[in-house]
Amino acid sequence: MAENSFDLVVIGAGPGGYHAAIRGAQLGLKVAVVEKDDGTGIGGLGGVCLNWGCIPSKSLLKNAELLNQMKDADEWGFSFDNFHADMGKAVDRSRKVSSTLTQGIGYLFRKNKIELFRGAGRFTSSTTVLVEGGPELTATNIVIATGARPRSLPGLEIDGESVITSRNALEMRETPNAIGIVGGGAIGVEFAYYFRAYGAEVTIFEMLDHLVPNEDEEVSAELERAYKKLGIKYVTGARVAGTERRDGKTVVNYEAAGEQSEYECDMVLLGIGVAPNTDDIGLEAAGVALDERGFIPIDGKMRTNVPNIYCVGDVTGKLLLAHVAFKQGVVAAETINGMETPDIIYSDMPRATYCQPQVASIGLTEAQATEQGLNVKSGKFLFRGNGKAIALNEYDGFIKIVSDAESGEIVGAHMIGPDVTELLAEIGVVKTLEGTPDEIAWTTHAHPTLSEALMEAALSVEGEAIHGA
Repeated sequence: MAENSFDLVVIGAGPGGYHAAIRGAQLGLKVAVVEKDDGTGIGGLGGVCLNWGCIPSKSLLKNAELLNQMKDADEWGFSFDNFHADMGKAVDRSRKVSSTLTQGIGYLFRKNKIELFRGAGRFTSSTTVLVEGGPELTATNIVIATGARPRSLPGLEIDGESVITSRNALEMRETPNAIGIVGGGAIGVEFAYYFRAYGAEVTIFEMLDHLVPNEDEEVSAELERAYKKLGIKYVTGARVAGTERRDGKTVVNYEAAGEQSEYECDMVLLGIGVAPNTDDIGLEAAGVALDERGFIPIDGKMRTNVPNIYCVGDVTGKLLLAHVAFKQGVVAAETINGMETPDIIYSDMPRATYCQPQVASIGLTEAQATEQGLNVKSGKFLFRGNGKAIALNEYDGFIKIVSDAESGEIVGAHMIGPDVTELLAEIGVVKTLEGTPDEIAWTTHAHPTLSEALMEAALSVEGEAIHGA
């Protein structure tokens, strides 16, 4: 095979791209990855997730969690004078965490003999990719993994100062006095928790009726109660018309409950809306089609309309989560290698939000299951009945399991409380195996652990929870 000829070329080294590349190399394919890093945070090994998303944000959220615990120091038996929280040092730590992981991706590329070409990649045909400032690569198969980026909304044009993105927020070294957040989904509620912990006045504007509106309604209501305790304000049913600068401040103009209102703050974080990175990568030369939103349509095996070109990650517009991209990358590589893989069931992908209390879910909500005509049976267990949660002094929240009364199969689980994102894997395995609440209930869970709450929730489906209220 010629020097610049490969079995597989992957454009983009984010979660989906690097999984496709590594899995392809494991299967014996000659693999190259083309990755740009233009300084905007859209790029670099590990993509947005490792560099400017999932990983650094979780690092900062840990700082916020510790800071909030320090506010209750007396309850833990600690006392100190002149306590100071340095947001800049928290940012420095988050950058070190990201750097460690991106270096790890580089090591895995070298270990698997994956050739990395640094620079923007552009199709010149359906089998060739030109690297900016570098060679033209020929490939039998190509995976597009170019991701997505935050997009401005009418009246909310991103300028990095008065209207910022999560990327900008991850680099802020000083706490704003007041910040408005447009969007009450995962990004919005996570940054609300972070900024509030450092003392900022925070107001979230959410267009729908609840925070985290895609979650079970009871979970949303519980998070809203928790945020009220923290002093985080929110306006639901809000339509933000735009912002304006006035006397050195940013003024948010919005409508809620039929009334026009204003909110004055230092800046606005835009936590909704992304645009796919499909521009200027030569899709026309390759013949790859786009949908009406500008994303790249794929089938169950990640194939585009061009037989040898696949697509994974956020640029598909399917479900914009890193672990979904992980799975898509593996499916693409294995399909290229001629292997049979099951289709991804996107409704069964775990969903995790890392505010405090954490929010985690998988499968259908109770309302969705009912809408689909299922005879629903559900059980709920409060963390107030869990010994480990009481010991941690983190006992707000609950676990709710939704099952089909006829088959007994679990169709969904919805959690809010301490470290519930770590409980997703157990319910995910049971759901994959088409398991029932009984099978969780009869599995002995170590005591004292938070996982016991999952067991009790399973027992409560039949009204048998031992520690249930």
